[in-house]
Amino acid sequence: MTREQFIAEVRVCQGSLRRFLTSLSSDAALADDLAQEALVRAYVSSGQFTGNFKAWLFRIAYNCFIDNLRRVPQHAAIGPEALAVPDGAASDAAFRHEQLQKALMLLPEKERTAIALHYFEDLPLKDIASVMQIPLGTVKYLLSVGRNHLKDLIRL
Repeated sequence: MTREQFIAEVRVCQGSLRRFLTSLSSDAALADDLAQEALVRAYVSSGQFTGNFKAWLFRIAYNCFIDNLRRVPQHAAIGPEALAVPDGAASDAAFRHEQLQKALMLLPEKERTAIALHYFEDLPLKDIASVMQIPLGTVKYLLSVGRNHLKDLIRL
């Protein structure tokens, strides 16, 4: 892959890559750092690239996210009580988005990743399996369980 081809592919995927990483980390600054790290790793490895660029790039980004989880101590997790809805606030779209983000952060990392890739990035199940390096059946299971967990958390 030439430098120009790499840049063209990155321009197509850049926004969705950042959105994906933000949905995993819920921290825009960290998502930007992870995206930059993923792009550097991808560029260095671009000579070996074959196949679906977006799935390949997202796999690298997911690995960066996992590496970050391992090296940075995790902060105290938010609890379900943080999702409580004050009277009349449910109609506010911004609040609902914030509530969804908080609920996503309560999901286990693999469920959150599968949900983000499927619903936010519209990746096919086969590509999600490739990004997460798990069988297709496991992707379907994680999506099903993740949806059920989100329903339960948002109903609180």
